[in-house]
Amino acid sequence: MTTPRTVAGLHYPREPADTHPPHLFPDYRSTVSRAPRLAPVDLAQRLTEVTGPVFGAERVGELDHDLTRQHDGEPLGQRIVVFGRVLEADDRPVPNTLIEIWQANAAGRYLHHGDNWPAPLDPHFTGLGRTLTDQDGHYRFITVRPGAYPWGNHDNAWRPAHIHFSLFGRAFTQRLVTQMYFPDDPLFAFDPIFNSVRDEKARSRLVSTFSLAHTEPSWALAFGFDIRLRGPSSTPLEDDA
Repeated sequence: MTTPRTVAGLHYPREPADTHPPHLFPDYRSTVSRAPRLAPVDLAQRLTEVTGPVFGAERVGELDHDLTRQHDGEPLGQRIVVFGRVLEADDRPVPNTLIEIWQANAAGRYLHHGDNWPAPLDPHFTGLGRTLTDQDGHYRFITVRPGAYPWGNHDNAWRPAHIHFSLFGRAFTQRLVTQMYFPDDPLFAFDPIFNSVRDEKARSRLVSTFSLAHTEPSWALAFGFDIRLRGPSSTPLEDDA
């Protein structure tokens, strides 16, 4: 049994110990050099941290949620809809939350100077999107299914296809980061980032669910991915406060 914690005067049950990935996970080699060696120092929040910057609708462009319409032509790859809700531990929706995503293209390559493996770039795909949750916590993106890619962590290392998610609260310091994977990926067993979440049930919450009901006929497959911020069924998060 876990001890509840208090956030903003509200009590939340703690997540099981293996829900979130540890800062140091030696199989994920870069954590060896970047994980903190000393115990963190808890700094009291000041006015600037709790009041801004505030992210609102004015920060989101008309096509920011649709990564297939941000350029003059359509990107290559399988078009998909990614949808879901952001929820609290007691299933309360979290409205007006800024969600940003970034991902590789259909060939498994990022538009980034550090990504130079021999897979083609797509001139019609940047791989960046953002949207706000509505009053019931819903969000929706249109994009293409990303490809797997090599990443040099170990011999013949490939990352499963995934989309990065970043969620902002009411100030810049209130940020959570996670990754969404796709069902039945054969690379799951070989990926130390995915397996740094040691609890099997928690790992399963990182895997999206195919939805025929939300699939658009003759247009796009759909994958559902709810994000729960706290509690025993929380989504594993890279930045666990």
